[in-house]
Amino acid sequence: MKRVYRAASLLQVAHARNVLVAAGIPCEMRNLYLAGAAGDLPMMETWPQLYVEEADERAALRALTRASSASSEAPWVCEDCEEELEAQFTACWRCGFERGAKP
Repeated sequence: MKRVYRAASLLQVAHARNVLVAAGIPCEMRNLYLAGAAGDLPMMETWPQLYVEEADERAALRALTRASSASSEAPWVCEDCEEELEAQFTACWRCGFERGAKP
């Protein structure tokens, strides 16, 4: 197993796990309950970590890099309710209209 991600926040590691799961990459979260050992163990070793099989390491790192890159796409406007949405959304949060669908 190879460590591909670690962070002080469990929330960040859980998000990275979700990115990998969505990309079809099996992964395992570790160190979920070591925060209380900080001081007795090196601080960064107590942080939650994300591991993948060695064969999946490159794909996992690419998926995490892609997910962390800021989107260069422009916001879009819902054709149904005219709500302005950020580029990463494929459906309107207000009315559920799918981006690019015929009204």
